Amino acid sequence: MRRILLLMCLAVAGMLQGCVHATAPTEFQAVASQPYALGAGDRVRVIVFGQDSLSNSFSVDSSGHIAMPLIGLVPAAGRSPAQLATEIEGRLRAGYVREPRVSVEIEAYRPFFVLGEVTTSGQYPYVNGMTVETAVAIAGGYTPRASRDHAELTRTQDGRTVTADVPMAQPVRPGDTIMVRERFF
Repeated sequence: MRRILLLMCLAVAGMLQGCVHATAPTEFQAVASQPYALGAGDRVRVIVFGQDSLSNSFSVDSSGHIAMPLIGLVPAAGRSPAQLATEIEGRLRAGYVREPRVSVEIEAYRPFFVLGEVTTSGQYPYVNGMTVETAVAIAGGYTPRASRDHAELTRTQDGRTVTADVPMAQPVRPGDTIMVRERFF
């Protein structure tokens, strides 16, 4: 009798678990307020005012650098565009340009990925202001078996990978991987 009661309690607890709403972990909430950090796959436009030959578009390579004329490899990964501009100004000031003024803007973000129970899994270009729900829409929507109230989001930040169940309204960042799981019922 006790076994049956225990099994029934476990079954009810399992069903109620699906009713719990996913909330974003504090690591994901803190990142939303921070400036964007460049990473491999981003494309930036560097403008050196008065030096058209130094102004161009550059891709952040897999080692996290951009290769600029005169100053060579400049570390970009983990820096904001403003921090990168300051670094480039400092390097140019050291013997190449008298009073450099540099502007860095993001030309193209690195892609994000959608996997699991969506119509078309794959890699997609990032668009500012995206949520998990809009990312699923870009991937063609849900399959009939998809869980539609939350998804698993994987993000690399500060050199470590964090994975958590998040609500569909969770903001997406470039490089994120979204996994839409199969529902139980």
